[in-house]
Amino acid sequence: MPQTSRKALGTGLEQLFSSAAVDYNALEEQIVSTTPESDIIQIPVSEVRSNPYQPRKYFDEVALQELADSIKEHGILEPIIVKKAIKGYDLVAGERRTKAARLAGLEKIPAIVKDFSDEAMMEIALLENIQREDLSAIEEAQAFKNIMDKLNMTQDMVAKRFGKSRSYVTNLLGLLNLPKNVQDDVVSGSISMSHARVLSKFEDVDKVQEMANIIKTNKMSVHELEEISQAGDIEKKNKVKRVNVEISNRHKIYEATLREVIGAKVTISNGKITIPFATDADLDRILEILNIEIGE
Repeated sequence: MPQTSRKALGTGLEQLFSSAAVDYNALEEQIVSTTPESDIIQIPVSEVRSNPYQPRKYFDEVALQELADSIKEHGILEPIIVKKAIKGYDLVAGERRTKAARLAGLEKIPAIVKDFSDEAMMEIALLENIQREDLSAIEEAQAFKNIMDKLNMTQDMVAKRFGKSRSYVTNLLGLLNLPKNVQDDVVSGSISMSHARVLSKFEDVDKVQEMANIIKTNKMSVHELEEISQAGDIEKKNKVKRVNVEISNRHKIYEATLREVIGAKVTISNGKITIPFATDADLDRILEILNIEIGE
């Protein structure tokens, strides 16, 4: 980020943005807590537009209406944060509050005006969503790709910046290889991220489409899908045989948790936990996650 843009943030925010991984909650809290009441202004809701780098495309209408009802009763408890644009304001933080304010019929909304660079706007939009778990896997993947493309960042740089493992970012970006309609199913929740990860490993688009349909209609588990993918052949929908799942439900939960934390295809079977790794560097990464130190 250019030095002039960082200075515009103020000392506290500059320090936050200088860290390897930025904490969005700390960033927003720093802005709100250090802004005098006199600097919080009322701006027309009609002049506020979404952060142009907002990765989130889907908003829960029911949740928005509930927030709008709360705003009608209690008002907006925390100001939004905006950047002055050529015409009106660009949102930095508070997308849901702004949308709900419109639903509630508010004409004005409390706001803090700050100066941010385009790079900071892009990072903040992604941070707000991934750290508050508001994004679908596809939206998050697309946001990571946009940041990599526009800011010339590598997967390693993105992983460190947003507090993720390298394998997490790699797996997420792999979802963008899925057909558009399957990506839409992931966004809508018809297909889970875990299912999508397995589907993204298939090269045959027709097979991906077929498996996606089976997942949606037959509620195929991730474990069953992995078994079929490892078999190297996918039969027609009416010939697909359910795989007998011997692993207990508790072990499934353990497997899913370990895979998410470690970023590898962990399996639990016959009293053993198996953690595969591709390279020595990958093994070092896994040991570091597990907080295991090997003496020289």
